[in-house]
Amino acid sequence: MAQEDTFKKIVSHCKEYGFVFPSSDIYDGLAAVYDYGQNGVELKNNIKQYWWQSMVLLHENIVGIDSAIFMHPTIWKASGHVDAFNDPLIDNRDSKKRYRADVLIEDQLAKYDEKIEKEVAKAKKRFGESFDEALFRQTNPRVLEHAQERDALHARFEKALNDNDLAEIKQIILDEEIVCPISGTRNWTDVRQFNLMFKTEMGSTAEGASTIYLRPETAQGIFVNYLNVQKTGRMKVPFGIAQIGKAFRNEIVARQFIFRMREFEQMEMQFFVRPGTELDWFKKWKETRMAWHQALGFGAENYRFHDHEKLAHYANAASDVEFRMPFGFKEVEGIHSRTNFDLSQHEKYSGRSIKYFDPEANESYTPYVIETSIGVDRMFLSVMCHSYQEEQLEGGDTRVVLRLPAALAPVKLAVLPLVKKDGLPEKAREIMDDLKFHFNCKYEEKDTIGKRYRRMDAIGTPYCITVDHETLTDNCVTLRDRDTMEQQRVPVGQLRSLIEDKVSITSLLKKLQ
Repeated sequence: MAQEDTFKKIVSHCKEYGFVFPSSDIYDGLAAVYDYGQNGVELKNNIKQYWWQSMVLLHENIVGIDSAIFMHPTIWKASGHVDAFNDPLIDNRDSKKRYRADVLIEDQLAKYDEKIEKEVAKAKKRFGESFDEALFRQTNPRVLEHAQERDALHARFEKALNDNDLAEIKQIILDEEIVCPISGTRNWTDVRQFNLMFKTEMGSTAEGASTIYLRPETAQGIFVNYLNVQKTGRMKVPFGIAQIGKAFRNEIVARQFIFRMREFEQMEMQFFVRPGTELDWFKKWKETRMAWHQALGFGAENYRFHDHEKLAHYANAASDVEFRMPFGFKEVEGIHSRTNFDLSQHEKYSGRSIKYFDPEANESYTPYVIETSIGVDRMFLSVMCHSYQEEQLEGGDTRVVLRLPAALAPVKLAVLPLVKKDGLPEKAREIMDDLKFHFNCKYEEKDTIGKRYRRMDAIGTPYCITVDHETLTDNCVTLRDRDTMEQQRVPVGQLRSLIEDKVSITSLLKKLQ
């Protein structure tokens, strides 16, 4: 099945099974805004819990805060967002559609990579087990030609971004003969910058209202509170502050379902370190965050680091954790060495000293910062994309199953009476009433047991138990595993011990120690 078709099925599955709905659906929706349904909010909360506990439970020197969405407007002037938080946009005159110019070029770079991979795949099929992939990549003329074209474009693109040369960015689009996906033409306007922040007004009267912004990131709420946390918590450098919260960006080219939205949620941690040690900590946090992702069991081959071609105005090092989505490797998390830019700017604009006094060094200084920033929605999408599978079963049947990590699954256990009579529903309720205090359980008695199994597979429930007539005499149930579909007879009294550790966030955290 084509990757594009798979992604469409995932989007459809999310709506059909209560994971993600288009926002304001009965009013035909609102572009690039989505609501999480009953199963989606549980999965989302489990992802956030996994991240939060990996930060504040596993690190004695990391604490959390929850800062306000509305902040003093000067904060965004100090941070550079008012002047520099822009995307390069270009319009196609024929389709009247607007695009991010840098994304058009990045897609073109990806096409060169796809050409290389097609050549490798054809050769691998032709030569079989004797195929030397490394040698083929180094010597094949077509592979070398595509690689040279890609590298030349990459170098030119990187220079244009760093120079903020909008005319050169447009010229690259023209030279590469990049067409509008809608009209198929190359009738492009000039490239121009567009600020991504949402504005609103605060005040009781129109005349007295002041312009404020919906925060485009949660990090600044941490920076302006860092000294409050340090003093009240008696924190010593190095220490970190974690936060989960909503952010808002007026994305013109919002696309790919929940991958790029106008209202989204971030999980960010700012780690304050002594100047001069930041690159060592940057390396350490790259390793720590990659381990967090890979503990989910999705396979190391589906992750990679991507070092930034153009560093943000505040950074001296930056790298993304990219995950293999159905539409290619895409960023799910950024790790940045932000230097002391933010704290210095806030000190300058506020007129307040926010330096840290280091008792060991007996000096005051502005700490440097290592940031880890992960999009909850992108993480949600990566989990869904990897977990969605269509399986052929014996006898010609098929099933759709979400092979979610058990600790992230919305429902951990389904309690299913075999029939709706003979005291089986009452026994099933008794079992559920005991287990529901320990993990999320769902009771279902409608339809055949096979159909109920399929519904549980579709929402990723790792375990089902069937209460049958024998249960009333031997106090045992049939425990079914989602992934293997194997069934075993187990005593009711052992259910909690068999299931709880496998479905708890602790089971993931133990892999990180």
